Amino acid sequence: MQEHVLHLKEASIYQGDNLILSDVNIQIEKGEFVYLIGKTGTGKSSFMKTLYADLPLKKGEGSIVGFDLVSLKEKEIPFLRRKLGVVFQDFQLLTDRNVYANLEFVLKATGWKDKIKIEQRIEEVLKKVAMQTKAYKFPHQLSGGEQQRVAIARALLNDPELILADEPTGNLDPQTSIEVMEVLQEINKNGNTILMATHDYALLLQYPSKTIKVEDHQLFEVEQNA
Repeated sequence: MQEHVLHLKEASIYQGDNLILSDVNIQIEKGEFVYLIGKTGTGKSSFMKTLYADLPLKKGEGSIVGFDLVSLKEKEIPFLRRKLGVVFQDFQLLTDRNVYANLEFVLKATGWKDKIKIEQRIEEVLKKVAMQTKAYKFPHQLSGGEQQRVAIARALLNDPELILADEPTGNLDPQTSIEVMEVLQEINKNGNTILMATHDYALLLQYPSKTIKVEDHQLFEVEQNA
């Protein structure tokens, strides 16, 4: 039996009182790689924010990694986010500390205490994104692609059931975008489910996969021409 990591039924996505998307029906199964495409301003980010509970789901049904988005309480949000890995377009690394300390900060904030286990976990995730030699560099010493690799490593720390990547290649040149994409593909092959918002259609052609499109306040699956 397939497991739903994400399930929305007749859901409406709001930003404040503004209706962004209506009648959203979507299902993502464990292990899938899914693109979310659409022009800037069509509601991709609002959709993502609803999934990690930055925006409340006011209407319809919705569950993500075992949490009900409609009845979700404020105090449950940190627990939901621990089961999600979120990768942003602008990396959002802490500039005053090195890569290792960035990752250590997240682990300590999510309840890790054992110094040796913390060290091992950081080593594991940096290895997965081929950044194990850059642990003691500061963000400003890294290229954009390297910073995004660290951001992906950070998203992997708590072994999330779903990774939400919001335009992860949006600030990168084409070659670096491909490198970051290769990392995400590899992570997906290892069993991580990924939902990636993008407007880079070249990546879709190069790495075809299930695609969901946002247009005219609607969200629908696009047929693959593979």
